Amino acid sequence: MPLPPLVDPAPDLSPAERARTQRHLVLNGVGDLGQRRLAAAHVAVVGAGGLGSPVVMALAAAGIGTLTVIDDDVVDLSNLQRQLLHRHADIGAHKTASAERVAADLSPETVVIPVTERLTTENAQDLLHGADLVVDGSDTFETRAAVAAACESLGIPLVWGVLQEFHAQVTVFWSAPPAGIDPVVLSDLHPADEVGTPPTCAEVGVLGALCLQVGGILAVEAIKLIVGTGEPLLGRVLVIDALRGTQSEVALRGAAPAAPTTPQPIDAPAAAAPAAIRELTASEMLAAQEAGATLLDVREPWETQTGVVAGSVLIPLGDLLDDPAQIDDEHVVVICAHGIRARHAADALRARGVDADILVGGLAAWQQS
Repeated sequence: MPLPPLVDPAPDLSPAERARTQRHLVLNGVGDLGQRRLAAAHVAVVGAGGLGSPVVMALAAAGIGTLTVIDDDVVDLSNLQRQLLHRHADIGAHKTASAERVAADLSPETVVIPVTERLTTENAQDLLHGADLVVDGSDTFETRAAVAAACESLGIPLVWGVLQEFHAQVTVFWSAPPAGIDPVVLSDLHPADEVGTPPTCAEVGVLGALCLQVGGILAVEAIKLIVGTGEPLLGRVLVIDALRGTQSEVALRGAAPAAPTTPQPIDAPAAAAPAAIRELTASEMLAAQEAGATLLDVREPWETQTGVVAGSVLIPLGDLLDDPAQIDDEHVVVICAHGIRARHAADALRARGVDADILVGGLAAWQQS
């Protein structure tokens, strides 16, 4: 269901803007009114790197009125593999300078506010205040947490993406959505007390071309929210596996719709309600394994560097949701980092009749036991 438009429209577009955005003006779902909303919008982009680069380019080309670009880093030669805002001539210069140059080339009417200051918990609200929407393309969880907390306090939507190696996730958080819409925040996906320290892209790498794909999706989500068209990824996580060429979704809230049931004769005994997912301790999980249960690890491959449970089978959550039929064991105990993804996987398996339970607290709890 589309949400109400986030931004009131600008009074009019200049002749140059109309000529440049003509394909939007005839696009059902955007049109003249939507394009004027884009022209009136103020978007803050955190990070001008792998994700921020395509976001800045796409939003400037779309005709966003004001872009605040926040990044304290300078361009390094290794950035050019994936950060398309920058050129060899920009090495050593602030990344925000590249954002200004490229945005001006694409859309002279777009105002770029460069911020060459590191975003922290202390300054995040000040830096993001005044933006209608924030797109987070930062590359550390510390920064992402600070951005998310500021957006929650300010009540503005946060378009959020993360990627590493060949995998990515995209979603939308909003602590104060329109009436009738449940709020969704970062802690719904990553509880604050259950966040580990994943390896950096410098340690495990990232597919440069995937940054363009994910950055494009982030920009589309921002445009949808501003214009009020389509269904934003609020309460849904888009999971991308570039190696398999798949995209799947994980719900962040709400129960899945009930499966249709076969009508029963009036005098037939009532079917037993499905048992609730059991949260097993580490010792209970190992006992289940001894009894023949399959241990299914739904983390991403890079996460296994922090350890694995001996004898477990690795199938990333996105792959499992894309094809739950690949697991048909009688009893499965699902493992992830902290238990959140495991529950989504268990729900999917139980929908197919598999007796699926989870390791409570995930691998982090198992390692501490």
